[in-house]
Amino acid sequence: MRAFVRLLLKNVATLGFVGYMPFAPGTWGSAAGLLFVSSLELSPVVQFLVITSGIVVGIISSDTAEDVIGERDSGKIVIDEFIGYLVAVFYIPHTYVFLIAGFLLFRIFDILKPFPINRIDESMSGGLGIMADDLLAGIYAGILLRLWTVIF
Repeated sequence: MRAFVRLLLKNVATLGFVGYMPFAPGTWGSAAGLLFVSSLELSPVVQFLVITSGIVVGIISSDTAEDVIGERDSGKIVIDEFIGYLVAVFYIPHTYVFLIAGFLLFRIFDILKPFPINRIDESMSGGLGIMADDLLAGIYAGILLRLWTVIF
């Protein structure tokens, strides 16, 4: 039973096959988030619940997946990109323009890791470390998107 739970958690952390895409699995994890958000019309309350539960599940599953995969902060673990993208587009208009802008901004912040994202990425380990830098990248992207909605 324990082996089954560990395999299940690894599959949650890798979003099944998504984390095994041969090129840019993190981008594919974010794209899965884009597909998820654009496919469903969720109220802000439900979005918040999905994000908060996703953070908890992401921390636990990423921690286990690191052990199962045998790599620290493995690129195969993409639940952090999925949830980070959901954070980026939380409580913004769900039009294609905003969703795609959120995708691009989130990927930029996730890849470039401006301060303090880079410090979090370097100093934290395990599931919490895997999730934390992407959550902050999502917050950065979300702030820019919210400013865009106010200005324009």
